[in-house]
Amino acid sequence: MNDDPMLIFAGSGSPQLTARICEYLHLPQGKNETLHFSDGNTFVRIQENVRGRRVYVVQSTIFPTNDTFMELLFWIDAFKRAGAESVTVIIPYFSYGKGDKKDEPRVSIRGRVCADAIEVAGADRVVTMDLHAPQIQGFFHRPVDNLYALPVLCNRIKAMNLTNPIIVSPDVGFAKQARRYALHLGTPIAIAYKERLAHDEKAIVMEIIGDVRDKTAIVVDDFTTSGGTLVSVSKLLIEQGAREVYAAVTHGVLTGHAIEQIEHSPIKRLFITDTVENHPVEFTAKIEVVSVAPLFGEAIKRIHNRESISEMFKGV
Repeated sequence: MNDDPMLIFAGSGSPQLTARICEYLHLPQGKNETLHFSDGNTFVRIQENVRGRRVYVVQSTIFPTNDTFMELLFWIDAFKRAGAESVTVIIPYFSYGKGDKKDEPRVSIRGRVCADAIEVAGADRVVTMDLHAPQIQGFFHRPVDNLYALPVLCNRIKAMNLTNPIIVSPDVGFAKQARRYALHLGTPIAIAYKERLAHDEKAIVMEIIGDVRDKTAIVVDDFTTSGGTLVSVSKLLIEQGAREVYAAVTHGVLTGHAIEQIEHSPIKRLFITDTVENHPVEFTAKIEVVSVAPLFGEAIKRIHNRESISEMFKGV
């Protein structure tokens, strides 16, 4: 470690993950507070000296998305105005990353707007995990480190000792990343073909490309919100002869009736990470949270010590 210890602060969107990161690094958590006024305004306050220090603030922009995003901007501004040497923003789940393109007339490229706002607020570096579209890194003019949950999720899958496993991509768009899961686990791969006709978080799964008969299928994805795609794919896999179905997803957003859908689906267990917390729903025994705090902790340590982050993901 450097002689000047890092300072790690939690936003209200990621208090538990921040505590686990600090535990991994054997460091006390920075002192700060967030207040929400009755008119909807958010107020942030740093409760210790950060002048000349390298600061890391952890905040997933979810639950409630717009509030946590605005709070993040206020934190960046507060640290810069308090004289911090640098502010590295840790965004475990960048929810507006789904808005990565203008794919129809008269719509906003929301991810780009958010990237601009983060930079204008004063962020010096951004660290995130499993961006929905890797090209979002190009929205920023500051360095962006996109971490992968794959090693953590694969280790959990390996511990299950599943019989005759096969990795399944829920759509063509995630096939490249699903291939990495398959290579890491030494399994074959199948791909589901789906169509999304509107912005209602519902997709129609048309078919499975690949032989899943008598195999234990593991559906992998970067995020799930309604659980609809996972459930539809799992049902089709069973129809096509899969022995069992598991799922591993980085960002378990899980809103509305997602828990109920998953509970009544063929999915035996859904593994998610702790990039998302403050859920408005309670989990059932089918859902297991795997912590990515060691990955973020190691990344923060390497950034602070000016070491390579890519070394963490050799072979991924």
